[in-house]
Amino acid sequence: MSSPLAKPQIIAHIQKSLNYTVFDCKWIPCSAKFVCLGNFARGTGVMQIYEVQHGDAQLVKEVEKPRPIKCGTYGATSMQQRHIATGDFDGNLNIWNLETPEKAVYSVKAHKEIVNSIDGVGGLGIGDGAPEIVTGSRDGTVKVWDPRQKDSPVANMEPGEGETKRDCWTVAFGHAFNDQDRCVCSGYDNGDIKLFDLRNMSVRWETNIKNGVCCVEFDRKDISMNKLMATSLEGMFHIFDMRTQHPTKGFASVSAKAHKSTIWQVKHLPQNREIFMTAGGAGNLHLWKYEYPEQRCMKDSDDMDVGVAGTANLLQNVTLSTQPIASLDWSPDKQGLCVCSGFDQSVRVLIVTKLNSV
Repeated sequence: MSSPLAKPQIIAHIQKSLNYTVFDCKWIPCSAKFVCLGNFARGTGVMQIYEVQHGDAQLVKEVEKPRPIKCGTYGATSMQQRHIATGDFDGNLNIWNLETPEKAVYSVKAHKEIVNSIDGVGGLGIGDGAPEIVTGSRDGTVKVWDPRQKDSPVANMEPGEGETKRDCWTVAFGHAFNDQDRCVCSGYDNGDIKLFDLRNMSVRWETNIKNGVCCVEFDRKDISMNKLMATSLEGMFHIFDMRTQHPTKGFASVSAKAHKSTIWQVKHLPQNREIFMTAGGAGNLHLWKYEYPEQRCMKDSDDMDVGVAGTANLLQNVTLSTQPIASLDWSPDKQGLCVCSGFDQSVRVLIVTKLNSV
């Protein structure tokens, strides 16, 4: 019988209490620093930078902004600049140099309402092509921005005339494996998932998971689409095998009931795309590994290719808080290092061990 210590362990290394509501936290690439984004009780926004040293997280800088900040990404910046893009409660997209954060280096009124979700691609050497940022908003639109182009989005996916506007909760880039191809996936409050092909400017695929979509993420942005993960309000997650698209059945998927409550986040390990962490509404984290089936593709009765989904196996879980863990980010540089924040107004640095041996 294998020892329980042979499994990966999730160790809470540092915990910091904050005097504000934190919505998002991100590692600053190529550093031992992370940034927390949120809002003070007085209604203003806050960005805090912490540095991990000697088993503690030291506050390096705090900046107050006029509007609460909901989400951030480093995905469209260069390693040299390391500028963070943020979305706020007023629908603004801002890009900040955190060395001189008094004034944004880029700013646009992106949406009429709160920016719920943001993602970037083409920066940090991840994904070919232009640096682009995607924003999803309560106003029902999903927009793609090129920071080198000032005022108008390079793509705007919005409901057609007469269609109901749905609250977009989550957006993610994928399929950015060459200069021409790129996809955006978006998830909505009514369970809709849409896949936009930015090369053809069209909806490539859509489905509904019958429950609000809290988070979508591709296992990698910079490869031909492999897997897409979607998490939901009711504690289910769905993994779609994106290698084979059947003309009527779409993509094969596997679903699992993972948490007893909302799954707020999923994040794939940067060093191994088969390992991912889900963060739940009851303050818990679950670490999973995806196992592929023997054959990823087979023929149906009409001799058409149809995908075959694999299985997700739970490696480890831990309860950190009684409040939801709303954001989570793996360190891109150090395998197993991760930062997460929750509605208990705290941020935690975690170490996940033995990821090499699973």
